[in-house]
Amino acid sequence: MSAIRLVTAFDLLTFNWCLGLPKAAQIASVSRQVSRLGDGVLYLFIGFALALFEQQFGLLFLLVGLFAYAIELPLYLILKNTIKRDRPCDSLPFEAYIVPSDKFSFPSGHSAAAFVFAALVAHFYPEFSAVSYVLAVAIGMSRVLLGVHYPTDILAGAVLGLSSAAIAISLLPFLSMMV
Repeated sequence: MSAIRLVTAFDLLTFNWCLGLPKAAQIASVSRQVSRLGDGVLYLFIGFALALFEQQFGLLFLLVGLFAYAIELPLYLILKNTIKRDRPCDSLPFEAYIVPSDKFSFPSGHSAAAFVFAALVAHFYPEFSAVSYVLAVAIGMSRVLLGVHYPTDILAGAVLGLSSAAIAISLLPFLSMMV
């Protein structure tokens, strides 16, 4: 079996299992709220709040975060518009619980952004690592439970987000000179 067929089989099996859970409609209601946390507004709000009120790392957190998202967002758009993977709700006999913001599913932008944020929190505020990563995973899972992403979309988004954050964090010596 080819790697692509294996991934597709995994995605379909996992996706169908998630949506076949008892009370899937009630889970979708909670998933909508969790998914909204990943829309980006919360990250920006926290970044600016830290820059204004947290003296030790706040401004640097915001600056590194802006660099990380400046790396992540163009890569996300290039991948999404090059690969052009249909969303599950467009390729399966299933109606999503939300209307997706764009046409394609791979990679998950919500997951990429959530994992950028989680990695930055883990670097600057390690005592909040567990909470930030649990939230990132929950945001990713919410996208599957809402029917707009396959599990590998989430995994690819997580890899993209973590990689973008790692690159931005590696620039920390240069960025700290700006603060």
